[in-house]
Amino acid sequence: MAAYQYVYHMQGVSKTYPGGKKCFENIHLNFLPGVKIGVVGVNGSGKSTLMRIMAGIDTDFTGEAWAAEGAKVGYLPQEPHLDPGLTVRENVMLGVAAKKAKLDRFNDLAMNYSDETADEMANLQDEIDSQNLWDLDSQVDISMEALRCPPDDAAVDSLSGGERRRVALCKLLLEAPEMLLLDEPTNHLDAETIAWLQQHLIAYKGTILIVTHDRYFLDDITSWILELDRGRGIPYEGNYSAWLEQKAKRLMQEAREDKSKQKTLERELEWMRQGAKARQAKQKARINAYNELAGQSEREKISRAQIVIPNGQRLGSKVIEVNGLRKHMGDKLLIEDLSFSLPPGGIVGVIGPNGAGKSTLFKMLTGQEKPDAGTIELGDTVQLSYVDQSRDDLRPEDNVWEAISGGAEVIVLGDAQINSRAYCGAFNFKGGDQQKKVSLLSGGERNRVHMARLLKEGGNVLLLDEPTNDLDVETL
Repeated sequence: MAAYQYVYHMQGVSKTYPGGKKCFENIHLNFLPGVKIGVVGVNGSGKSTLMRIMAGIDTDFTGEAWAAEGAKVGYLPQEPHLDPGLTVRENVMLGVAAKKAKLDRFNDLAMNYSDETADEMANLQDEIDSQNLWDLDSQVDISMEALRCPPDDAAVDSLSGGERRRVALCKLLLEAPEMLLLDEPTNHLDAETIAWLQQHLIAYKGTILIVTHDRYFLDDITSWILELDRGRGIPYEGNYSAWLEQKAKRLMQEAREDKSKQKTLERELEWMRQGAKARQAKQKARINAYNELAGQSEREKISRAQIVIPNGQRLGSKVIEVNGLRKHMGDKLLIEDLSFSLPPGGIVGVIGPNGAGKSTLFKMLTGQEKPDAGTIELGDTVQLSYVDQSRDDLRPEDNVWEAISGGAEVIVLGDAQINSRAYCGAFNFKGGDQQKKVSLLSGGERNRVHMARLLKEGGNVLLLDEPTNDLDVETL
């Protein structure tokens, strides 16, 4: 049993982004040992920032944040770092280095037994027994297989982003810290791997904070929800479904309060328009109260993305026809004798385990990869729009408006034209957010920029490869 009442403390934590925009303000939270917490909020509300603060990576904040003495905090970022000089297995083994050192020391003492080291050996045996370390190598093998990690001897600098995340996640789970901070842990995982991870986290003895767009994952694992909403950190007891019910009640109460505030604002605005002289202290106080209420009303507005998918050119009877497709990736056969025909208006889900060739199929359909055999035929009127997993084509020095619009004041969407800043606003980038640098965006914000860029091309066949990665539940 933990020797501390709380595993982590946050007292008066506030964070302001460059440019003066507040992320969150005056957050006071204490985290109980062994609790599973889902962190929710719209993209840009500070979910990833909160985790970086708790992990000790982001120190540019006011207030205090610290882990209990003796409690280790482990962090999985959206883009994890691995040691490029080590293989996949060597990187994973870094997570169990301290445990392996105990086994190695015990074996050394056993090989060179003496009365002088008998007590040390006995203590080590007790620790190894209590931590179940005798089959450590087997535990590593099972975890790497369950998470479908690349081959043991693979060089990490050749891995895809999804493969790097799986290796980093495997390393972190084997390390088993007292507190896990998981930022979008299910990204790039297939259904079978997600099911294994879900059961592993349910049985995990430590405290877990999870940021994820997977609502079912949240529902099954969490017992608390922490919502970041307009600068506040609001805890709710219960899982995701319970939070939805409580959130609905809170929004109804806010709506009633907003009506009352609106009536007060209208009454005070009418008084202001009458040209009341603000010479008396009472009148000055009334004007100050009006300004504060107006500012509060603006701050508390909730913005949601309204993703725009323009209509493309009308499709003919032939859309995509694939016959006898075969594709190898190195020595691995990904696709063999694949044939299908996509009808106009068809909505098709592509499923399969990691490494089955789902993304490779999309790349062949778009011409980025060539099949080893077989044919791919597109209809004469087909215009493909491809939203892929990579966001590498976003330039970090661009701001949001530049990245989406390319500098154009007007964007053509089918037969219509729309102001480019209004188009950005439809993806919930409004006002000063459009001047935010791409390098400062959260994963979900980067995804919205990426989708906004590609969807404005107006294709009539959409290929969506993991389009929900990093998006907040409000956008979904």
